[in-house]
Amino acid sequence: MSDLNHEIKLMIIESLDLEDIEVDDIEDDAPLFVEGLGLDSIDALEIGLALQKRYGVKLKADSEETHQYFASVNALAMLVESHRTK
Repeated sequence: MSDLNHEIKLMIIESLDLEDIEVDDIEDDAPLFVEGLGLDSIDALEIGLALQKRYGVKLKADSEETHQYFASVNALAMLVESHRTK
């Protein structure tokens, strides 16, 4: 697991206050919504705010691209990496 993936998993756990979930419980390529962690649209907003605060990533809620980035931890890591290189 990359350091960035680990950071993102911690950010998800902390921002959503997931008390019963550990970093190792979240698979890098597992879906975050519906299946996998079973997150919902409110959780997506919280994660979006956390991404903006921690990494300066700004997302458009109605964008199809944004939906793709929220597919998994790996996808979120790619998003953060793409903003770091700008």
